Amino acid sequence: MNIYIVRHCKAEGQPAESPLTDVGKKQAEELASFFADKSIDTIVSSPFRRARQSIEPTAIKLGIQLKLDDRLSERVLCSESTEDWKQKLRGSFNELDLKLAGGESSREAMSRAVEVVGDLRTSGVENTILVTHGNLMTLLLKHFNDRFGYDEWEQLKNPDVFLLTINNHEHNLTRVWE
Repeated sequence: MNIYIVRHCKAEGQPAESPLTDVGKKQAEELASFFADKSIDTIVSSPFRRARQSIEPTAIKLGIQLKLDDRLSERVLCSESTEDWKQKLRGSFNELDLKLAGGESSREAMSRAVEVVGDLRTSGVENTILVTHGNLMTLLLKHFNDRFGYDEWEQLKNPDVFLLTINNHEHNLTRVWE
């Protein structure tokens, strides 16, 4: 089984309804070209507008209906804006159960993303595109490779694509987007 884990393209902001920028729209077309020859069976996306817009050109090109899954929504670190949010985010990668006011812990967020992968494993599909956001993506990658953390989150691009290959109980994780 192959799961392409995609971080959305460049967006105008962080709210759920933030659209892609003009650059982001061009990147979405580049993603469609990238996936054109990948024999994709299904596409599952965060319901956030920037995630949907990032993969819609691919879904149209491949003739696949886009499935939305709330479990792929971006993680809420905390409910209030704070200037030291990056320091708090770093801490949350080190202490997976750290839970800030109004937010969810890394373990909680990771768990819901891993549930999506579990559902895909039992669905019988071979090649899936899973579209999400930087923080949640890094937590999902961390589940499969513990070296992922804050520094790897900072190095993510918009868009970014990792290939998770799962065979029985073995898995391999590779960045496939340049």
